[in-house]
Amino acid sequence: MQLFYAPEITLPEYTLPEEESRHCEKVLRKVVGDTLHLTDGVGTIYTARILSTGKRCTVRIEQQTENFEQRPYHLTMAVAPTKNIDRFEWFAEKATEVGIDRIIPIECEHSERRIIKCERIDKIVVSAMKQSLKAYKPEVAPMTPLKKVIEMPFEGKRLIAHCEKSESRQLLKDVVKAGDNVLLLIGPEGDFSMAEIEAARKAGFIEVSLGEMRLRTETAALTGVIHTSFINL
Repeated sequence: MQLFYAPEITLPEYTLPEEESRHCEKVLRKVVGDTLHLTDGVGTIYTARILSTGKRCTVRIEQQTENFEQRPYHLTMAVAPTKNIDRFEWFAEKATEVGIDRIIPIECEHSERRIIKCERIDKIVVSAMKQSLKAYKPEVAPMTPLKKVIEMPFEGKRLIAHCEKSESRQLLKDVVKAGDNVLLLIGPEGDFSMAEIEAARKAGFIEVSLGEMRLRTETAALTGVIHTSFINL
């Protein structure tokens, strides 16, 4: 199945954007009468029949399936972007493939990168969603100071993963249970500062460890996604 992204889909007929139309006709060689599958990115898969091709491809919606592959949990990852942006983009792609709801790039005291192009990250997420046949598109938030993320309301378990020795730190797998809504903070290569860890602790965040291995930022972030996903299998 080839999936197309249609965030502003209309019924019963819909015209694909120019880029998606070009991919449909020139790359996939689809013709009038062929079947396409589309998603609105918020849980619905549409089965459609091609009515016309050309610069813009028009389809008629024949069937829709709501809550397609809906996960029993909600996961927000707040991650400090890496100095090498390719590594953060890799995380965004793989996290989308595994299953995630929101990505918040965070600015920390030890951050090596304080500016990102959210539009590019969003395109990577859309591509990963389509290739992995997901019906839910993760939200990509703008770069946000860690302090604001710590203070923002969240209904669920709020966790901070760090490498500092702490008696209160628990293994992630022992904290997250099936069906939990989770917000997990992952710091930069230099880790969170002690002041940041303390601020999160005072705000009610649970300190967690991803294990004994010392991981790169993007590896730690993806490990958090995979752990949460496996717990819910």
